[in-house]
Amino acid sequence: MRDSHPRNTGPMLESPRCGARTRKGTPCQAPAVAGRNRCRMHGGAKGSGAPKGNKNALKHGMYTAEAIAAQKKLRALMKEVEDTLKELSD
Repeated sequence: MRDSHPRNTGPMLESPRCGARTRKGTPCQAPAVAGRNRCRMHGGAKGSGAPKGNKNALKHGMYTAEAIAAQKKLRALMKEVEDTLKELSD
């Protein structure tokens, strides 16, 4: 039944296969997208894959040397204000 389907004849059978591996470890049997080495499900489709200029890797700057120095300076200032207020209240 499967072999007689029109999709399983001629050009479909001769087309290059996807180079990806399935979870089972067997090669993917889907045809590769034209001009690519992967099928549409494994990254061959237009727009698939990671975005250009990986935005996930952007740093927020909270742990830079300048930010740490500013935090220490602020903590010292807060301690000084707290000590001054304690002296005034006594």
